Amino acid sequence: DSRPRKGQDVTIRLKAMLEDGSVVEENPALTFTLGDCDVLQALDLCVQLLEMGETALIVSDAKYCYGAQGRSPDIPPNASLTLEVELLAAQDAPDLELLSGKEKIELANRKRERGNFFYQQADYVLAINSYDIALKIIGSSSKVDFSPEEEAELLDVKVKCLNNLAASQLKLDHYEAALKSCNLVLQHQPGNIKALFRPYLAFQVLAQQGEYRDAIPILKAALKLEPSNK
Repeated sequence: DSRPRKGQDVTIRLKAMLEDGSVVEENPALTFTLGDCDVLQALDLCVQLLEMGETALIVSDAKYCYGAQGRSPDIPPNASLTLEVELLAAQDAPDLELLSGKEKIELANRKRERGNFFYQQADYVLAINSYDIALKIIGSSSKVDFSPEEEAELLDVKVKCLNNLAASQLKLDHYEAALKSCNLVLQHQPGNIKALFRPYLAFQVLAQQGEYRDAIPILKAALKLEPSNK
């Protein structure tokens, strides 16, 4: 009970170093939601083991940090990191029902951007996890009234998350799930070219099951929107 729990917002002091001792990151007060993969996996896994005020030295393989790609220009590919971490605070995450429109948009966008990071790292499982969290935030009920502009912006973030979710699902050969994600986009934006094209990518694989017929109207709709798109 004296340690932070998954789902809580924690604040840590962080100092990250390469094996030669050079410092690549320092943050006196980094705040993130524990267990949401908002930060390096090494931090997400280890901070939940700390006592309040405890300082730990974490030596991590690249797999749990920046992986095979590294982080240009200061962290080379496949670099192990030593992380000096002090747990400063832990508190329950804010109630989603009480967030203002601006706060909900900002929170959902942070999760979406984290998903984009994992997608670029080719870690599609964690990318899907982040997009799912963002969509859960957007779809949560609210006791606060949003302006029409905020509602439109939330819808825009939702569509981006669903499109990115479909792209990640395709990378993992989850074709039926990708089709469902694209169809959700098309319910909101019937002319979304990405959502029209990605089902075709899935149908290329599903064609062996005789689903050519289903691909034709989708491609016709996409062609009508972008006649010069090869």
